[in-house]
Amino acid sequence: MYQREFDQRLKQTFPKAVLFYGENDYLIDFYIDTYIKKTDAKESMLSLYHDEWNFEQAKNFLSQTSLFGGTNLLVVKQEKKIPKKELDILIALANRNPDNYFLYGYSGAAKDAKSMQSAFTEKKGGVWVRFFEPNIRDGIAVLQQKAQKIQLDIDHYALQHLMLVLNNNLALCTNELDKLAILGMKVTSKDIDRLVYSTSPLATEQLLIDLFNKKPITDMITKLLEMGEDEADILRATQYFVNQIFLFHAYIKLNGHVDSAAILGYKLPKPIEDQKAQLALRVKSATLLKIFEHLLESEILIKKAPSTQKEVLLYSMLIKLQAYL
Repeated sequence: MYQREFDQRLKQTFPKAVLFYGENDYLIDFYIDTYIKKTDAKESMLSLYHDEWNFEQAKNFLSQTSLFGGTNLLVVKQEKKIPKKELDILIALANRNPDNYFLYGYSGAAKDAKSMQSAFTEKKGGVWVRFFEPNIRDGIAVLQQKAQKIQLDIDHYALQHLMLVLNNNLALCTNELDKLAILGMKVTSKDIDRLVYSTSPLATEQLLIDLFNKKPITDMITKLLEMGEDEADILRATQYFVNQIFLFHAYIKLNGHVDSAAILGYKLPKPIEDQKAQLALRVKSATLLKIFEHLLESEILIKKAPSTQKEVLLYSMLIKLQAYL
């Protein structure tokens, strides 16, 4: 089901087992927090995040009688899928006791979560809820409620600018509102430019990952330009990213394994290291050479072009680069 239907369900009863997933970490955390407050389980809950996951610990927690008459609320958040047999056991345990609840916040790709929906059926006493990336209107509505709650004086246009600066990330936006409230004054777009760190470098990295994965990129390019990144910034980021992919490609061919510390001089987090290794393995050496030549030619064209043509050349450069892959 989707958010609106789930909100209607919560007005009647709180489901015993819920799978949350999708492109909106803020709403996943919001509904988990809603459960914690509703069940008054802050002191009695068990949370298992990422590497903390342990099936036996989770099963034993839901199998026990709630201590001091409290609620056994199990909250799991991770990118890896839990096997269906384990999910079936946990959902059954959640429904066996009126004081038991099981919430699973899956932070992996939404398409991978669909295979787990069959475990969270009404018949088995569970529900699944998919969230989507908020559009500007919905995001501003959420932030307006947050601002009113913390008594922060900020207008519609400043909230819209905040969402643009933070690339539609509601979790980051709400955190920034808490910080801005400390000022004790009306917050404007200029205050946001002065005090809020833009996530555009992260967005640029995501653009290039999508590019190498042959995903649509035009919307992200537009968003980056709206966030204040100029053509030269994106060109430099592209050159740096492609150079990293080349270094990973060459190292893996020579050594048969990946080691970001040896490649870059510093150790990347394991998921990012694996991601860049996978991208590097997909590209042939001859293709990388063509991409380097294309970037050099594009750099000369963009630098010589009048400002009115730079944006068109940037789109053309990235689309043609993706065609090489």
